[in-house]
Amino acid sequence: MQSDTKILFVCLGNICRSPLAEGVAQKHIDTENLPYYVESAGTSNWHEGEAPCHNSIKVAQNNGIDISQQRSRPISRLDIASFDYVFAMDTQNQADLESFGFEKVYRLGEFGNYQGADVPDPYFFKGFEGFEKVYEMVACCVEDILTQIENRNI
Repeated sequence: MQSDTKILFVCLGNICRSPLAEGVAQKHIDTENLPYYVESAGTSNWHEGEAPCHNSIKVAQNNGIDISQQRSRPISRLDIASFDYVFAMDTQNQADLESFGFEKVYRLGEFGNYQGADVPDPYFFKGFEGFEKVYEMVACCVEDILTQIENRNI
């Protein structure tokens, strides 16, 4: 098993998708007692310092995860050298991360049998159902990612 593996999940504002991914990963890491460190960040600083959005907090709570203490932060140059694995929520986030200087960026939808699909922004769905759908996709992908890292397949 690898030790001190550092994982970063990234979306645009770091208030809905990537906080969910961080929360799902942290719960799995804690439950399985894995030696991984996880964080999330945004490609923008629009929401810097803000908590995740209400519906992300709610859908996480509905699934036994507390993300209410997370705070949005933008990516930084230090992240490039600090994280072993970087996962973008969608194609645009991936392109932005690569333009910023990250060398190897995975898209979350490359895992969990989603065949490379982008994790959609839940704000483009009507109502809370969009957050539930996004949570389901994120949870499936993150579980697969952690298994792949543990088995050293990525």
